[in-house]
Amino acid sequence: MSSTRMIKANGVELFVREAGQGPLVVLCHGWPELSYSWRHQIPALAGAGFHVVAPDMRGYGQSAAPPDVNAYSIFDTVGDVVGLVQALGETKAMVVGHDWGAPVAWHAALFRPDIFTAVAGLSVPPPFRGRAKPLELLRQGGVTNFYWQYFQAPGIAEAELERDVARTMRIVLGGRGLADPTAAMFVQEGKGFLGHAGAEEPLPGWLSEADLAYFTESFRKSGFRGGLNWYRNIDRNWELTAPWQDAQIHQPSLFIAGSKDAVITGLIGAKRVNELERVLPNLKGKLILDGAGHWVQQERPDEVNAALVKFLTASAAQ
Repeated sequence: MSSTRMIKANGVELFVREAGQGPLVVLCHGWPELSYSWRHQIPALAGAGFHVVAPDMRGYGQSAAPPDVNAYSIFDTVGDVVGLVQALGETKAMVVGHDWGAPVAWHAALFRPDIFTAVAGLSVPPPFRGRAKPLELLRQGGVTNFYWQYFQAPGIAEAELERDVARTMRIVLGGRGLADPTAAMFVQEGKGFLGHAGAEEPLPGWLSEADLAYFTESFRKSGFRGGLNWYRNIDRNWELTAPWQDAQIHQPSLFIAGSKDAVITGLIGAKRVNELERVLPNLKGKLILDGAGHWVQQERPDEVNAALVKFLTASAAQ
């Protein structure tokens, strides 16, 4: 059984779910998700002999949501994970991230190899710092309607997503979500982020009405601004990480994604997946789950759990 509590870390209050005893594993969720997204992994990893801690990341759920957009840089979010490890009385941890949580996990390993002894990323490949700011590169390439761009102006995406939170979550998590890159990742003029889909489709088998209700109620209370502020630091993160240009992550690493995830098949990710070893010279595995979409740890928990247990067990033994 997992328990929940509030922990102060890096100057903010974080809501965490935790279970088990043993080597520490921190699970970092993405957008628009919660620590609840790891509901299948927490008991499995705890049962395999790990102390598992999954926070609602800053800006989400019951955790603090600072009002300043600049409070959501990669330094702040990695700082939260470092602070969490310290607040738990530990000096070492292994870190796993999905979606936006994956860059947090990758950068935690990159910035603090003295703390993070192994790293796994789900859906989002490790950082390949490009030649210019990501949003500038999109503009230079003639792209003006990528969802990253739509999320930049404060208030616009919030108004759309918060108009009917139940519909928003049903479309983003339970509908096509990020499985159809042309529909979900590019915003048609006047239609908004959700304009590509209706909410009438039945939920996929991996997402119950009770699960959806939990996400919906949480985002009704918190709103979407905290999570969207992560996107508003994309170019700033590029500037801040200049000292790590072409740096590698040398700890044992694992990458997991679904074959139908637009993040690894679309505009940004396909090339990166093929070149993982450039950044991850100690890559222990690349698991692409055939037929799975973006919400891979919820869609295919048994396979994800088995891969994580094997990887983390081997890493802890080193």
